[in-house]
Amino acid sequence: MLRSFHALLVRDLKLAARVGGSGVMGLIFFLMIVTLIPFALGPDLNLLSRIGPAILWVAALLATLIGLDRLFQADQEDGSLDLLRLSHAPLEIVVLAKVVAYWLVTGLPLAIAAPFLGLLVALSPEGMLAMVATLLVGTPALTFIGAVGAALTSSLRRGGLILAILVLPFMIPTLIFGVSAANAALGGTIPFATPFLILAALSLIAAVVGTVGAAAALRSGE
Repeated sequence: MLRSFHALLVRDLKLAARVGGSGVMGLIFFLMIVTLIPFALGPDLNLLSRIGPAILWVAALLATLIGLDRLFQADQEDGSLDLLRLSHAPLEIVVLAKVVAYWLVTGLPLAIAAPFLGLLVALSPEGMLAMVATLLVGTPALTFIGAVGAALTSSLRRGGLILAILVLPFMIPTLIFGVSAANAALGGTIPFATPFLILAALSLIAAVVGTVGAAAALRSGE
């Protein structure tokens, strides 16, 4: 199973590097949102620094959704998904490998870019470090939750809107605790560890439930 996981992970990373797409588009979308909102709010640096974590987290959530509809759809269209269903590797391993590859291409660059974009919302160095930590821990939850919706809509053309409607309500707890942890690092009333550990727990739960749920959705589509 480890060999199958590694082979699928490398395959998806090579495809992402060759084709580009969701990772680059996610970063550009992330940059656009974080750049536009300060223009709309005006030059109040105190206001920007207070709502900066929320801006970055909302932008990261929306950027994660950009390419999720293609997570399984491309393999569905060219027949690769049928071959993966017939292979000896469990569908859960297939889902896990594809989700990890998607996160490495999309979620990880968002976390790395957060400190640079934090300058646009007047975040302190402590706030930038907190944003990197919370996005590293929280974006896997967004990706695994989105994988279930991607599996359910893999046979639909232009299923991106349906995917967003399906998964956005389930992403709200991750958003809440991600922003809470970042605000706590900036001097909130609660210690940073409390929402951060809850955020980590949400990612672990999402990894299990999302992997099993997406595999079940793909089986039902056979």
